[in-house]
Amino acid sequence: MASIRRTLSPAYHHRSYQNGAGFSSPSHKFLPNGNSKHSSSRHLPLLFTAVNLVYRKGWRRSLCWCLFFFLIGFVFGITLFGNMDTDIRAKDFAFPELKPPHVDLRLDDQIVTSVSLGIHTRLQEPKEVDDLIGPPLKQLIVVTPTYNRGFQAYFLNRLGQVLRLVKPPLVWIVVEEKVASFETAEILRRTGVMYRHVVCTRSPSEPKDRGVHQRNAALENIERHKVDGIVFFADDDNVYTVELFESLRTIRRFGTWPVAMLAPSKNKAILEGPVCNGSQVIGWHTNEKSKRLRRFHVDMSGFAFNSSILWDPKRWGRPYSNPIRQLDTVKEGFQETTFIEQVVEDESQMEGIIPGCSRIMNWHLHLDTSNLIYPKGWLLEKNLEITLAIK
Repeated sequence: MASIRRTLSPAYHHRSYQNGAGFSSPSHKFLPNGNSKHSSSRHLPLLFTAVNLVYRKGWRRSLCWCLFFFLIGFVFGITLFGNMDTDIRAKDFAFPELKPPHVDLRLDDQIVTSVSLGIHTRLQEPKEVDDLIGPPLKQLIVVTPTYNRGFQAYFLNRLGQVLRLVKPPLVWIVVEEKVASFETAEILRRTGVMYRHVVCTRSPSEPKDRGVHQRNAALENIERHKVDGIVFFADDDNVYTVELFESLRTIRRFGTWPVAMLAPSKNKAILEGPVCNGSQVIGWHTNEKSKRLRRFHVDMSGFAFNSSILWDPKRWGRPYSNPIRQLDTVKEGFQETTFIEQVVEDESQMEGIIPGCSRIMNWHLHLDTSNLIYPKGWLLEKNLEITLAIK
């Protein structure tokens, strides 16, 4: 095979490269001869000359080419897009108008003219509940005198369970003589009824005056503290219905009703109290000749009155401001009528409880337990509740 041998260009024969003094640049490929300075100024732009000088710096070669091509691209970009419309309007960037779809409100050829939200109905519910509840109930002030005897615990527990069924507000004022016993206080706490345990320090001269002084102690407590409500004297040995206590809240000034009781002979029942025409008192039931001299034929548990009569006499037009109390100077059986005469003037200021006074709501049984003796074998040395708990 024939071989071809390329000789060096004559332009480079006169150069000698000793000790690295000579340097050959690839840029000579663009030049017709070795005189680079004069030929570059005649054939290439000044930009190539600047790039050629920076190119000789070694590691900066790549950076220079990047800048070179970036400048070329930038120039071409300005040339191609220089004639574009630069009028940019706000409408070009506006969002498209969104409209809800059309809804046909006609249902079965009926046009909906109004729409109400459910929240409106919910906001009106509390008002409707308030209308059902009505005005607040009057407070009942139940006064009960008690003393140590055979069936005291039974009587107090029975009455306390009845009061527990009555709607509040209710306050139970229990009055004891001389000292407040621990046993009575324990019974009152267990009933769950709001109560006041009052002590009457005045010693009665006769047993019949015991209840009079105890009720007066309760009246003094009500007057001192200006307790507002309807005052009712409820002896612990009587029998009451829940309906009676609920009916007391209808009283404005003074209310009365008939009471059934056993005759002293215990062989028949008698009725004592008002005769009514609707709520108007027009007469009285009475069966005892000795009591026909009374002005008002009412049992002690057969009437109730507004407590403000005790501490606000001007409201009710009372001509005198003496304290209203029960009297211990009158005969037995006259305490009721003498007390009522201090509260009202006549029957026109009274209200018959339950229209027509046609219903018996409490009984006065006159149970005598003072000489009660437990049969042999009934005596328990330990507390009955503790004995049952141990078993």
